[in-house]
Amino acid sequence: MSKIAQRLAELNITLPAAGAPAAAYVMSAQTGKTLFLSGHIAKKDGKPWVGKLGLTMTTPEGQVAARSIAIDLMATMQAHLGNLDRVKRIVKVMSLVNSTQEFTEHHLVTNGCSELLFEVFGEAGKHARSAFGVAQIPLGACVEIELIAEVE
Repeated sequence: MSKIAQRLAELNITLPAAGAPAAAYVMSAQTGKTLFLSGHIAKKDGKPWVGKLGLTMTTPEGQVAARSIAIDLMATMQAHLGNLDRVKRIVKVMSLVNSTQEFTEHHLVTNGCSELLFEVFGEAGKHARSAFGVAQIPLGACVEIELIAEVE
């Protein structure tokens, strides 16, 4: 069992099948040793997790949604690379949070993703990050996150 697969098992995480694009794009693209993952939206029970932070969702609920996206991002990396041990470093995470104008905890919502990536990849999971509040996300999803990784 690979190191990352073992860590996922310890955390009781089973990666789902990688998602398919919902429009004219690919889920992952690699150039050299840089892997770009398209934005992944939060899903609940296999459907878009619809909500707006500060109106219909709380920060802790948003963190759970962001954590679920981290799992989907890892599934996409696994599908692309064949083995998550090929990830040398998570370089950048960019998060879009569907929120009211008054909501100001986008960074805390995004921690749901960032903290899990660190738990799984250790030091290699520490990354640069941006978190933005937006008026809407495709399909009404509450959170969307994209990722850039350095791979072997």
